[in-house]
Amino acid sequence: MSHVSRRRLMGTGLGALGMALAGCALAKPDVKTDAKSSDFVTVEGIHFKLKGETYRYVGANIWYGAYLGSAASFGDRTRLIKELDDLKALGVINLRVLASSELSPLINSLDPAFSNKPGDYNSDLLTGLDFLLAEMHKRDMKAVLYLTNFWEWSGGMVTYQYWTNGGQYINAGDPAHPWPAFADFSSQFYASGAARQAYYDYIKMLLARTNSISGTPYKNETAIMAWQLSNEPRPGGSAASVKKNVADYYGWIKDSAALIRSLAPNHLVSLGHEGLMGANNSEEIVIKAHEHIDYLTAHIWPQNWSWVDGKNLKGTFGAGAAKVQTYIDAHIAIAKTINKPLVFEEFGFPRDDVAYEPGTPTTYKDKFYGLIYKAVEDAIAHNTPVAGSNFWAWGGAGRALHSDYHMLRGETAYVGDPPHEPQGWYSVFNTDTSTQALIKTHGQHLINIKS
Repeated sequence: MSHVSRRRLMGTGLGALGMALAGCALAKPDVKTDAKSSDFVTVEGIHFKLKGETYRYVGANIWYGAYLGSAASFGDRTRLIKELDDLKALGVINLRVLASSELSPLINSLDPAFSNKPGDYNSDLLTGLDFLLAEMHKRDMKAVLYLTNFWEWSGGMVTYQYWTNGGQYINAGDPAHPWPAFADFSSQFYASGAARQAYYDYIKMLLARTNSISGTPYKNETAIMAWQLSNEPRPGGSAASVKKNVADYYGWIKDSAALIRSLAPNHLVSLGHEGLMGANNSEEIVIKAHEHIDYLTAHIWPQNWSWVDGKNLKGTFGAGAAKVQTYIDAHIAIAKTINKPLVFEEFGFPRDDVAYEPGTPTTYKDKFYGLIYKAVEDAIAHNTPVAGSNFWAWGGAGRALHSDYHMLRGETAYVGDPPHEPQGWYSVFNTDTSTQALIKTHGQHLINIKS
């Protein structure tokens, strides 16, 4: 997600296919033999298909799923099982999960991380991802797994550069490097052969993995719907950086998608894109970026894009809601143009008066969720490319440990809000009964829609 430090501030390359696939032959991919192809989510035109039926879903973001799944001291498998059961009871059948993080000097980045440095991977977190996928498989849930981050909170593209450029980096929100300096720096990743190679090496390791819990090779795991190249990858922040980087950006997308398909041919490939707000409002960039991608995504953040005032939701909600609907309609039109499914895979809204504490009112948050869910239901009823949504984010039983709601480095009090943001800002907690009722009702509506 692109949140306060990022969201509020928001307003082909290299001929690298050979480099991308170094050490990975481009022979005809092996197709798994121990599961039926229909058990995987596929794409047919504007629809997802699963077991011969149109696949539509109500989903959630739970970035910390693999962290809870670890047997190490930072994990909590008992809690993870309860969170999955609670989500399934609400009708949530699709989870978007962090599957890579990079140990970083960046302020507010995760520790531990999946990668300590290039080639040095955290077995405790990988086993945590194994456990999560095994439990999701038991519950017929599907995972969308993202493989790095444009933003700082999981290390991401800036950390790949730090590892390979002699130790240079900048922090998001650093007054010495005001917006859009961080985004411009992060987007230099696409032109860095060394940084990209470290990223590709991680992908090759992960997609070749066999689950230590279930014994299923990842490439054969039907609980995996899609591998996502990154969380919110942008071609740049400033117009100048977008112009400079966009060819390398397209090249990275093409090469990364080819690598993933060579390793896991039964899984979909997603970009993890915000849509127009992640492309300096260029429809051309959004369309070109999805040329080698199986489906379109869009993220919606009214407060962080200054479409509403969190301290005056009563006075600003109506105008903000109109902008949300316009954004939804614009992406439906783009999805029709490229003839691919569309998922609103991140959307979030604050509690009343931007409170963070579980149990505080969610009047306007609920109105916003209702707006999104009605738009999804209406779009599906009119046979548009819309296939579902994933709210940001499930906080469940997690609670902040500190009065400032800030997660300190290395802490394990996971909620839906990552460590660079106040804990509780966008989380749906297990005590938020009115919001949960909206989620459950929406899931029931989707079940009742006939293919």
